[in-house]
Amino acid sequence: MIYPQNFEQKIGFNQIRDLLKAKCLSTLGEERVDGMAFSDNFGDIERRLEQTTEFVRIIQEEDSFPDQYFFDVRASLRRIRIEGLYLDEQEVFDLRRSLETIRDIVSFLQQTEKDENEDDIQKNGKSPYPALHELAGDILVFPQIISRINSILDKFGKIKDNASAELLRIRRELAATAGNISRSLNSILRNAQAEGYVDKDITPTMRDGRLVIPVAPGMKRKIKGIIHDESATGKTLFIEPAEVVEANNRIRELEGEERREIIQILTGLSAEIRPQIPAILQSYEFLAEIDFIRAKALFGLEIKGTKPSLEDQQRIDWSEAVHPLLRMSLERHGKKVVPLDIDLNATHRILLISGPNAGGKSVCLKTVGLLQYMLQCGLLVSMSESSHAGIFSHIFIDIGDEQSIEDDLSTYSSHLTNMKMMLKHCNQRSLILIDEFGGGTEPQIGGAIAEAVLKRLNGKGTFGVITTHYQNLKHFAEDHEGIVNGAMLYDRHEMRPLFQLQIGNPGSSFAVEIARKIGLPEDVIADASEIVGSEYIQSDKYLQDIVRDKRYWETKRQKIHQREKQMDAIIEKYEREIQELEQSRKEILKKAKEDAESLLKESNAKIENTIRTIRESQAEKEKTRQARQELEDFKRQVEEAEKAAAEEKIARKMEQLRQKQERKKNRQEQKKNEKPEEPKARPIAADDYVRIKGQTSVGQVLETNPRNTVVMFGLMKTNVKTDRLERTDPPKQTTPVKATFISGGTQELMHQKKLNFKQDIDVRGMRGDEAIQAVTYFIDDAIQVGMSRVRILHGTGTGILRTLIRQYLATVPGVAHFQDEHVQFGGAGITVVDLR
Repeated sequence: MIYPQNFEQKIGFNQIRDLLKAKCLSTLGEERVDGMAFSDNFGDIERRLEQTTEFVRIIQEEDSFPDQYFFDVRASLRRIRIEGLYLDEQEVFDLRRSLETIRDIVSFLQQTEKDENEDDIQKNGKSPYPALHELAGDILVFPQIISRINSILDKFGKIKDNASAELLRIRRELAATAGNISRSLNSILRNAQAEGYVDKDITPTMRDGRLVIPVAPGMKRKIKGIIHDESATGKTLFIEPAEVVEANNRIRELEGEERREIIQILTGLSAEIRPQIPAILQSYEFLAEIDFIRAKALFGLEIKGTKPSLEDQQRIDWSEAVHPLLRMSLERHGKKVVPLDIDLNATHRILLISGPNAGGKSVCLKTVGLLQYMLQCGLLVSMSESSHAGIFSHIFIDIGDEQSIEDDLSTYSSHLTNMKMMLKHCNQRSLILIDEFGGGTEPQIGGAIAEAVLKRLNGKGTFGVITTHYQNLKHFAEDHEGIVNGAMLYDRHEMRPLFQLQIGNPGSSFAVEIARKIGLPEDVIADASEIVGSEYIQSDKYLQDIVRDKRYWETKRQKIHQREKQMDAIIEKYEREIQELEQSRKEILKKAKEDAESLLKESNAKIENTIRTIRESQAEKEKTRQARQELEDFKRQVEEAEKAAAEEKIARKMEQLRQKQERKKNRQEQKKNEKPEEPKARPIAADDYVRIKGQTSVGQVLETNPRNTVVMFGLMKTNVKTDRLERTDPPKQTTPVKATFISGGTQELMHQKKLNFKQDIDVRGMRGDEAIQAVTYFIDDAIQVGMSRVRILHGTGTGILRTLIRQYLATVPGVAHFQDEHVQFGGAGITVVDLR
């Protein structure tokens, strides 16, 4: 049970949902975020956390996880359950890519690690991501459907010509008819230009899907045909010559046949898919779960979240716990959040926190509520991995002003209503969070009621965090088992809160000190002290002294602990270096021994050759014995010489290693003290070679000033803003080779860029330099995403844009060829560019 209904808004979990949605790739994952719910099932929580932890490892360690295409086509699949309905081209394209993504994810997660003790071909069946491996265990991947779609669609999602024999026939006839129309129009146009009826730079254009010739109104009777349209100014008429009217009609008929054939192909494909729709939808549920887990993993990395040691009992033993939203907010302003250490166990189940206002009591309470709720929703939480966390079945919170005019509730009435719900439903598996316990009414009776409620909650074995200022509650906590006091620390000298929780002693409200700091008259403060009594003031001072002393000794203890850790690290370092030296010594001895054995073998061979020679010469036995003795002496001398040389070599090597360690240590200390000087960039000057930032074309500076620079790119002179240029090396004069353009973006950005790239650019109406700049960016992007052909729409006009653009294209290494578009699709008003 979670109480009240607006629990998530009170602790800020609704903001966590929004942050998770922003990290989802599709509506599939967003729906999972909306459906994310609190659970008290230990196995379910453990599984969710393990899946998220494994995906964090995938993000950190893997570069090949397939997360390019997360398309939600479930609505389309449900629609075609009705006989006769079909998926359109885009829906089929999205279906193919998302099914490929499902297939690739399942394949990725079902991979297993190789066993070092087995052959490389064999697997030991152990997955590096067991929880995700189990999730992907029984997911279908539909290779037949993917193959069938591939036989119909090309890589851009368009219906292939050979998707059916009829479609191939129709498109071939379309191409042939369009070619005949183009030839006829060009012939008519040449004759009209020769007769002077039409300007020399006029080309056929398209109106209402029909190829026409632009003609001046005065010459409209010179060309027989149908007038289809006129320009906005009325100075141009668009005439379809009579010779091509029938062919254009045939084009329209063929286009209609093409649409009908495509619909028939898609209808047939949809009929094949229809029986498998339930199984496909189940696979999309898997894709949604992967999107959801991926979003949780990314969010966990953003908040530095971890999976604590989870236990199937009621326990909170957290170290370095941080409110994730508070950390993100403070980091945006360059500040750091103070971590929270808290321990609630069977002995100390309820923590009663006291301290000054604005000291962090409510933040501490909200941190506990939010992190526990996040954990039981399957999210990684921002705390140390050494923390231990338990499971609660109920979480109750009473925080803020719940005054309601409609329900006739005052602030205190709402607090009492919350207390009633807690007393009614809480038990040993409950976690209660109460801010300003007993506040909102007359202090004496409010404190008494709060103490009575606290007594009942403690009797039920409930766990909780409660903030208060009441002295009677602090005394109650000291006298009753199960409840422990805690204090938010405050610096008395600087008069500022430290936002640190200290468990064991109650905290002071520092009311007198804060009033004095604010500047309240001293006589008012003295009068208030007299009213409350010297005993209260004195006890408050004693409490402050206890907190101060405890803080001092705690700081001392932490410093000693830190020094011990540093000493342990230094000892470990020196022991490691000694081991390395010992290992080096053994290796040197081994090498020296091998060299000595090699030399001895060589000496033995010489000895045997000598003996063989003596025997062959039939020498006397005495002389033979004498020769062998001399050789034995020689062998011994060689061994002694080699041993001495080896020992000398070892000593020399050990000395070199020691000196190397000393030099390395000195260099590290020198690097710490030195700050590298950043070279000052020389301003761009005439004759420098430069390029536009983010582009590859290299040009030479003709003239420059602080704002604008004139650069010669090939045969084209361009005026560019100076701050958009960067100096580069002169182009190498080598044999032209195929240029390779490598994107510096991440794989995800490149996929997104390729998906959104349009193969046409319209520069009509631009000035020359604007058009060249736009075309430069366009061509570079096209090469980056791997386009083979693009179109530049510049219009005919005076022909200046066309000339400038083609001069630029001639200087780009990545451009293989460019020409006018087919007359049916724009002619000389469009340049078609083939890229390498």
